[in-house]
Amino acid sequence: MIHANPLQSEMDTSHRFITMGEIMLRLTPPDYAKIRMATSFEASYGGSEANIALSLANLGIDSTFFSVVPNNSLGKSAIRWLRSNDVHCTPMILSTPEETPSHRLGTYFLETGYGIRPSQVIYDRKHSAITEYDFSRVDLGSLLQDFNWLHLSGITPALGPSLQNLILEMLKVAKEKGLTVSFDGNFRSTLWSWEEARDFCTKCLPYVDILFGIEPYHLWRDESDLSKGDVKDGVPLQPSYEEQDEIFQAFIARYPNIHCIARHVRYAHSGSENSLKAFMWFDGHTFESKLFTFNILDRVGGGDAFASGLIYAMMKGYKPMDMVNFAVASSALKHTIHGDANIIDQADTIRNLMNMNYDIKR
Repeated sequence: MIHANPLQSEMDTSHRFITMGEIMLRLTPPDYAKIRMATSFEASYGGSEANIALSLANLGIDSTFFSVVPNNSLGKSAIRWLRSNDVHCTPMILSTPEETPSHRLGTYFLETGYGIRPSQVIYDRKHSAITEYDFSRVDLGSLLQDFNWLHLSGITPALGPSLQNLILEMLKVAKEKGLTVSFDGNFRSTLWSWEEARDFCTKCLPYVDILFGIEPYHLWRDESDLSKGDVKDGVPLQPSYEEQDEIFQAFIARYPNIHCIARHVRYAHSGSENSLKAFMWFDGHTFESKLFTFNILDRVGGGDAFASGLIYAMMKGYKPMDMVNFAVASSALKHTIHGDANIIDQADTIRNLMNMNYDIKR
């Protein structure tokens, strides 16, 4: 039995969480409209790491986000959005045109799917401020001082060599300082190739404690290791419990420093209805969550909600089955919320869904 924390609304400073990545302006045509026919766009902000920082902050975790944004109204608005959700932004860098010549905030356009029509994302993030900034001027030891958890993803290094160097250096400094490190593979085929992602992320794995990914084993193992029909036309098949346990065990044998691996499995019945469950390897065992089926209001950020849910559950010392069910419930709830991030600010709400309790709360 998990008991509600009566002090949930107060900031939990026993865990000090920091993450870094690109925050982007998100532009979405209203009412499921096609981009090519849109006459207006709804503006919000998002990005994988920012989503996770925001979700944890809403649940009361002391959460900090580090990034570079242009010193203009767009950059300041992105910071204001984070701060309005209790995310600390003290390390954020407002760059000048001299520091980042293109002086722009990355943008993406989201065309929200409906029914059998899937969603579509168009990126406009080349030469954004974070990709042009010289991070050699950042003292990473000072940046990570007094934090005990660092989260990074495979999206940020895909943006360019300077960010690849930054990610690797952050990982090394974090381990020297004894931080818990979580990493989400988050492969984006529009940013780099499978081989580039595999080769870089393999360099990161020796520093990682908690690993997330759609399928980390398929992402980083050698192609020569592919075995007994678990890939069809280059796409990983949905594994059984036994197959997933075997995959996890093989991965842990290669990277014994990893304490936990978690992946969620999506069943897309249509663009508007999905089911989710998850597998997690923890403390020598593989756990399988409940299956959650739901209608979709906004799918973007579902994986980030899963990651933030698991991080929160681990920080709070949940039992393994509660950890993985809480993470999937967090992701399912995010699909009912407009915007990139899970803004649920009461863990009880997620726990009720975790326990399949849908009744009105009075």
